[in-house]
Amino acid sequence: MPTAKPLAARLAHIPPTVFSEMSALALRTGAINLGQGFPDVDGPASVLAAAEAALEAGANQYAPGIGVPALRAAISRHQHRHYGLEPDPDREVVVTTGCTEAVAAALLALVDPGDEVVVLEPYYDSYVAMLDMCGARRRPVTLRAPDFRPDLDELRAAVTDDTRLILLNTPHNPTGTVLTRDELQVVADLAIEHDVIVVTDEVYEHLVFDDARSAEGHVPIATLPGMWERTLTLSSAGKSYSFTGWKVGWATGPAPLVQAVLAAKQWLTFTSGSPLQPAVAHALDHEPDWPRELARDLQGRRDLLCDGLTAAGLSPRVPEGTYFATTDISHLGWPDGRAFCLALPEVAGVVAIPTQGFYDDREAGRQLVRWAFCKERDVITEGVRRLAAADLSR
Repeated sequence: MPTAKPLAARLAHIPPTVFSEMSALALRTGAINLGQGFPDVDGPASVLAAAEAALEAGANQYAPGIGVPALRAAISRHQHRHYGLEPDPDREVVVTTGCTEAVAAALLALVDPGDEVVVLEPYYDSYVAMLDMCGARRRPVTLRAPDFRPDLDELRAAVTDDTRLILLNTPHNPTGTVLTRDELQVVADLAIEHDVIVVTDEVYEHLVFDDARSAEGHVPIATLPGMWERTLTLSSAGKSYSFTGWKVGWATGPAPLVQAVLAAKQWLTFTSGSPLQPAVAHALDHEPDWPRELARDLQGRRDLLCDGLTAAGLSPRVPEGTYFATTDISHLGWPDGRAFCLALPEVAGVVAIPTQGFYDDREAGRQLVRWAFCKERDVITEGVRRLAAADLSR
């Protein structure tokens, strides 16, 4: 065994993802997992059949690194159908191994050591890991409880001529905030003024609830004037179609940005699952209404969870989109959300996710906990029953 430390310095200070830690805790304790955001039920049967047909038809060798033509064309049609965008499937679309790889490839391709990146916090934890690996200087703009909306003056102060890239996430994980057109216009104005690239993670694009849709719902920043040419839009089939384990995602945008992603992706996974790509193409083309039905169903589960959390003394902020609701536990007497979540399986037989690790401003997230409602209704009902029956105070 070598005497030198085996872990490279770029990784040594990055802790393991909290999602794996808390899901392992749920398995170890037999607790109900209201933490990690994976659904309990698979997506459309026709998509499963399309994957099986692709396997049997011999789609089992390397796919083109950029993605199979059928999927790239389906992604282009999806962008046009929903948003009026028309990316060229041969030059302005690349298939990735989930949106996580799309984020990694985008940052590795576009950010040099020392570059400044503005990012909304709390953030999906892979953002910070990848920014650290790139050697970027992170400039967070905090979405603060209880409303979790961006402070536009803070945003204006964060974006300067030193900014290389703005990393957005809307609908936003973990807060459930859906950025409004007016908020996105401020981002767009700043990006144009300071000549900044925008990378936007939109994996929850279709999981926006009716009470948010009345206020326009999800608006891709690439649709705003002057933004297509400087925006890289990332998404995946995992959340919209309940196939999170397939890890099929994509990036769309102007050819120079998409080719930059491909330049990095070729050295990460090179290609993504061959038989799954035709199946995702089938989903986008032949099951276009399924995500909206999923959103309607999730809205009912959201309300079931939020009502149950309120009854248990954990009043949540009701999210506008995504899989998640957030509660403030400061009134319970725990030192922080992590201590609460580590004790929760024993206290109540439930697992949740502490969100303090998703902040640079640790005080802003110290007492916040994220709960997932992408679960069967009986699982949510039993989870909140356990929470209501437990003494959650320290």
